[in-house]
Amino acid sequence: MKEVDTKKYYKKKINEFKSHNKLYFEKNSPKISDSQYDKIKKEILDLEKKYDFLKSDSSPSSTIGFTPSKNFIKSKHRVKMLSLANAFDIDDLENFEKKILNYLNEKINFEYSVEPKIDGISASLTYKNGIFVMGTSRGDGTTGEVITENLKTINDIPQSIANKDFPKDVDIRGEVFIKKKDFNKLKNNFANPRNAASGSLRQKNSEETKKIPLNFVAYTYGYLETDKIKKQSDFLNLLKKWGFKTNEHNTVLKTINELKNFHKKFENERFDLEYDVDGLVYKINNLELQKRLGYTANSPRWAIAHKFSADSAFSQITDINIQVGRTGALTPVARIKPVNIGGVVVSNATLHNEDEIIRKDIRIGDTVKIERAGDVIPHVILVDLKKRDKKSKKFIFPTTCPSCGSQTIKEYNKTTKKHDAVRRCINEGFDCEKIAIEKIKHFISKDAMNIDGLGKKVVENFWDLNLIRFPQDIYNLDYNKISNLEGWGDLSVSNLKYSIDQSKQISLDKFLYAIGIRHIGIENAKLLAEYVKSIKNFITFINKNKFNEFLDIDGIGETQINSLKRFFENKSNYKIIEKLSSILNISDLKLNKNGKLLNNTFMFTGKLTNMSRAAAKSLIEENSGSVVSSVNKKLKYLVIGEKPTNRKIDQAKELGIKILSQEEWLNLLN
Repeated sequence: MKEVDTKKYYKKKINEFKSHNKLYFEKNSPKISDSQYDKIKKEILDLEKKYDFLKSDSSPSSTIGFTPSKNFIKSKHRVKMLSLANAFDIDDLENFEKKILNYLNEKINFEYSVEPKIDGISASLTYKNGIFVMGTSRGDGTTGEVITENLKTINDIPQSIANKDFPKDVDIRGEVFIKKKDFNKLKNNFANPRNAASGSLRQKNSEETKKIPLNFVAYTYGYLETDKIKKQSDFLNLLKKWGFKTNEHNTVLKTINELKNFHKKFENERFDLEYDVDGLVYKINNLELQKRLGYTANSPRWAIAHKFSADSAFSQITDINIQVGRTGALTPVARIKPVNIGGVVVSNATLHNEDEIIRKDIRIGDTVKIERAGDVIPHVILVDLKKRDKKSKKFIFPTTCPSCGSQTIKEYNKTTKKHDAVRRCINEGFDCEKIAIEKIKHFISKDAMNIDGLGKKVVENFWDLNLIRFPQDIYNLDYNKISNLEGWGDLSVSNLKYSIDQSKQISLDKFLYAIGIRHIGIENAKLLAEYVKSIKNFITFINKNKFNEFLDIDGIGETQINSLKRFFENKSNYKIIEKLSSILNISDLKLNKNGKLLNNTFMFTGKLTNMSRAAAKSLIEENSGSVVSSVNKKLKYLVIGEKPTNRKIDQAKELGIKILSQEEWLNLLN
C-alpha cells in the first residue's frame, strides 16, 4: 500500500473510531458490537506500529473514553482513570509479561491479582473523613462527569464509613452494572445491560436513576494517602471489610499457564453468573511493582484485560419451535435464556434442520454453545453433555405442518442421490397460513415490489385483522380502517398509499421474482423475463404448459422447470397472477448491454446513504453491471456503507478485491 493510500485508509479508520466512540460513550447507543469496536481499535494500533508516519490525537493510543457531556459539571480526576490494554490469546499474555520483565530489567517472580471484568460503567467515589462527597464517571480519563446524586441511589455504595482504618481521603473505583434478570425487564429500552447502566447514570434527574436497579462492585483505588497496603489482593479484602461489594471470583495466580487455564474454565462458566462479563483483568499483585512499572500514555503497564471470545456464549434451551418459511421449509428455532454475545442480547438460535438436531442430539433443557459471528444468524454449535438432565427426552420433529396440518416431506435430490436435510410442507399455495404470510412478506420486500411502510410486522398485523390474505389484497386496502388503528396517522397512511401506488409500476423480472416461486431468484427471474418478453407471453406459457421450452435458457434447468410446474398446478397461484397482471403495469424487461459498468460485479455491505440497496442494485443493472451475493474471486468491487460487515471487508482484502466507498462507487457512474 502506498504512503498516501495508507494515510487515507488510516484517516478513514480514525473517523470510524471517533464516530463509534461518540455513539458508545456519549450517546449510549452503539451501532456495532463490542468485538467489532475492539477490532477497529486493534487495526488502528497495528497500523501505527507498522507505519511510524501515522499519528492522530483521536487515535485509541492517545485517547480514553470520550469528552464529558455538557449536561454535567466536570471534575478532574486526581489520578487518571486509564483504560486497559487488551489480550486476546496466549501470545498477547506472554508478550505482556515479557514487556514487564524487560522494563524492570531483572528476573523476578511475581503473582497476578485476577478479577472478572464486568461489562458496565466505571465510576470513581471520593470519600473524605468517611463521607461519600463526590462521584464521577471516567469521562476522557483525565476529566469526568460529576454524577454524585445518581450514584447515591445505588444501595451497594456506602454513604458513610465509620471503620477506623478507612483512609481519611481516598478515591474508590469500581463498576456500575445491571444484573441480567433486571435487564430483561428493560431490554425494550436499551441495546444491552451496559447501555442500561450508562443511560441510567447519565439521567439529569436522580429520581429517574433511582427507578433502575443498579449495582456497584469496587475493584481498586485512584488517589490514596496511605502506603501501608502492599498488595492488590490485600486492598480487595479491605474493601469488603469497609462495606463495599467486591467480586466473589477474585483470585491470585502465578503463571501464564495458570492464567490461561483459569480463563478457559471461567469463560465456560461465566454464563451462570447474574451479570455480564467480557473478560478477566490481570494485575501485578505487588503494589510497589505497580508503582515502578507506571503507565504508558493511556494504560497501566502492570495490568491487562484478557477478553473472552466475542462471537460465542453458553445458554440453556427453554423450548424448540418450528417456523414455516415461504417455500414451506420447516426450520427449528431454539428459544434460549437471553445471553449477551459481543454486545448483542440473543434469545433465539437456529437449529437449521431435523438432521442437525439428530446429529448434535439437541434437547429442550440442554446447555448449549451459541455462536454469532458478524451478520450470521445465531446458531447452536454444541451441547454441554455434562449439564444435561438425565430425564431429558429427544426432540421429535413434526411430520405434519404445524401451521396447516399438511404432510411434510424431504425431497429426493437426483444430483446428490440423497434426500434433502430440510423437511417441507407440501402446500404450494396460500392455504397454509404461515406460508401465505411469508409469501406476502417476500412480495413486498425491497428486491421485489419494494413497498415501503408495509414491513413484516405490519403484514402480520394486517393478516390478524383480516385485511390481507393474498398479494392482490394490498391494492384494495381499506385506508379508512387503517387510519383508525393504533400507531397509524394521516401521514403514515398517506405514505403507505403512495408507496403502494408507486409499486404498481414494476418490471417483468421483479414481478416474477416477487410472486415467490421456489428456485426462481432474482437472476433466474431476469432470465425468464428476457426469454418471454412480456407478462402476456408468460401467462400464455402457463396456459399451454410450455415450461419445458425454458430448458433452452442457459441457467434454467430441470429444478426450476419442476418448481414452476408445481407452483402453477395450484389454481390459487394462477388466479393471483391473473389478478395482479390486471392491477399492475408490468413493463417488459429492457437490458442495457453497453452500460458503463459492463462486465463489472459489485457487492454491498453496510447501509447506503439516501439510497436503498434495491435502488443501488437497479442502478448497477441499468448500467450493464451485476450484483453478487457473496465475496468470491468473481467479485470486482466491494462497496461499503455505514456499519459494514468487517468479515466481508477482510475477505475482500485477502482476495485483492477493490473496496469502494459509496461516493467512489457513484463516481464510476459520474
